[in-house]
Amino acid sequence: MSRLLALTCTLALAACTGTLFKDRAVPPSVYLLSATAGTPGPSIPADLAVLKPRVRVGLDTDRVAALYPDRRLDYFAGARWSGPLDEVVHDLAVQMFRTHANFRNVSADRSVFANGYWLEIDVLDFQAEYLSADTAPTVHVHLSGRIGTSASRRALSQFEASSRQAAADNRLTAIIAAYEQAADAALADIVSDATAALDKGLERQ
Repeated sequence: MSRLLALTCTLALAACTGTLFKDRAVPPSVYLLSATAGTPGPSIPADLAVLKPRVRVGLDTDRVAALYPDRRLDYFAGARWSGPLDEVVHDLAVQMFRTHANFRNVSADRSVFANGYWLEIDVLDFQAEYLSADTAPTVHVHLSGRIGTSASRRALSQFEASSRQAAADNRLTAIIAAYEQAADAALADIVSDATAALDKGLERQ
């Protein structure tokens, strides 16, 4: 069962792409993404602060984005994320580190851990990509990450994660489900790479 949650009334959406983008004078459906449950690995005796992500221009909104082959960026009518995309990804990233990693502490506030580590994420892609107007899109989530010590802004390690998830069909609920799966996969890779980099750094100390 999908973990997405429609917080307001769900719109009746036709299968054709055109209707997904028409302006409707009704309250939008608001979608909340949640991280998958995980099994934390070995304990890591370190504190990590996950900083608010930086989001590519055009994606820095609470609107759900779609991209066409001609690079035209559009947004689905009647659909919103539960907050601006930087806040949505920030919340997801903190959830993922808390459920998939085994740090001593994970926080969304860097100031909490003056002597710990920080993780910074850039959101490079977070859109549904259409090959044509009458086919279901593929959601593309592309993130880059850097991890470093709170004593310095210099990154100890850098890494990227990219995931593509085809929507089951061209309905908004299926597209949102593909968003959630792609975001989960990309963030799971970020967690894995960050954990490995920090574990290696601690071994050298």
